[in-house]
Amino acid sequence: MTTPTTRQRAGAGLRSQALALLVAGCFFMENLDSTIVTTAVPSIARDLGVDAASVGVAITAYVMTVAILIPVSGWLADRFGSRTILVTAIALFTLASVACAASPTLSVLVLARIVQGIGGAMMVPVGRMTVLRATSKENLIRAVAVLTWPALVAPILAPFVGGLLTTYASWHWIFLVNVPLGAIGLVAALRIVPGRTVAHPDGTADSVVPEPTPPDWLGLALTSVGIAALVWATTLLTITPVDVVQTIVSAVVGLVLVGLAIRHLLRTPRPFVDLRLLRIHTYKVSVGGGSIYRLVISAVPFVVPLLLQRAFGWTPVQAGAAVLFLFAGNLGIKPATTWMLRTFGFRRLIVAAHVVGVACLVGMAFFRPSTPFAVMVIVLIVSGAARSTGFTAYNTITYADVEQAQMTGANVLDSTVQQIAIGSGIALGAVAISVGLSIVGAGDSPGSGMTAGYDIAFGVLAAILLVDLIPAWRLAPSAGSGLTARR
Repeated sequence: MTTPTTRQRAGAGLRSQALALLVAGCFFMENLDSTIVTTAVPSIARDLGVDAASVGVAITAYVMTVAILIPVSGWLADRFGSRTILVTAIALFTLASVACAASPTLSVLVLARIVQGIGGAMMVPVGRMTVLRATSKENLIRAVAVLTWPALVAPILAPFVGGLLTTYASWHWIFLVNVPLGAIGLVAALRIVPGRTVAHPDGTADSVVPEPTPPDWLGLALTSVGIAALVWATTLLTITPVDVVQTIVSAVVGLVLVGLAIRHLLRTPRPFVDLRLLRIHTYKVSVGGGSIYRLVISAVPFVVPLLLQRAFGWTPVQAGAAVLFLFAGNLGIKPATTWMLRTFGFRRLIVAAHVVGVACLVGMAFFRPSTPFAVMVIVLIVSGAARSTGFTAYNTITYADVEQAQMTGANVLDSTVQQIAIGSGIALGAVAISVGLSIVGAGDSPGSGMTAGYDIAFGVLAAILLVDLIPAWRLAPSAGSGLTARR
């Protein structure tokens, strides 16, 4: 086999970047859709003739469908090929978006959201797995940096974009914006995503999809149903008043089933995902500590707008616009993340992201109606930069020591845990706010009492993030060095 030339390596790098950009666009569409609907709940309820609480079923149906089907996505990709599954997922998601916009009743909307969730569940892990398989170690940092921005940007843009569309157009456009995005993604996927084989510079070709193992149906069933129960429990925490009995029952059922799933996966000869991957230290830290980091950080875009609206009396558009400064921090630091990883290493950067994140949460706890807006902007921008750095570092180091043959299982496990963590961020924020408000005994009217409740909520989030610093600190200084070495 001949050694690839610099020009050939550059071409491969450009192809992997194009593929990463395509998948990032799909992720953005999916992540935006999963959060933007919340801003349109009152409008949807009025139009369909139901109460606002009932519309929450449409949101939950989507989240639970994604959570249930993510574990099986890896096997589907191995069985039918990543290209086939990704193209099918984009088409299904786009068509379901049209059905959502055209829904005449809540029942039809819920059904359309379930179909949307099927497409979303396949787009999330299969798209990322396609990029990981087609990207060399030397190009992995840049590819993951591209894949990271949807999870950072979508939850921040969703409240503002959703408010604008609902106020100045109609709630239907929240779903219709997916149509042109999906059409572009579908055409690009057919042209860019590799098939089941990939050509090398020397003229040879290898399969990029390993032979699928027989389905581990028991493991899949225990895992999927257990995750669905846990997701439902966290969703119940966001609904006021909280149904304590149903929440506890759902949480217990979920924990028991997930526990049985772990026991089964460790004992069965050919599990659908190999938990022995957690013996890889960098992978374990990213899946464990990284998930707690994502959980806390994902709560911030939910808590801040509520503080500004409920405690300070700002309008939804004003609060949504303020949160855009988190996006400014994300965007501003992004060009420097690769340089920082190569210069400072993963351990230093992850530790720094935690420390700065804790400091920003403490700073938000001191926000008051009289706080100069410029001060708020600085804190939000710095917080956005820290979250962007932390997300990129964790997402990149996840696969630093994972072999190509282990990539499917590693991707499925990481995608599942990430989905739960990011999706549960709202629940964590809601619980933190409830705890804070109950401690200070604040009512629903704006005032110092309510502000004090949010201070406690930010303190709870900061404390969790501070404890999560421990696994990050235990990373070896050389962790991920194989990715940052210049070639």
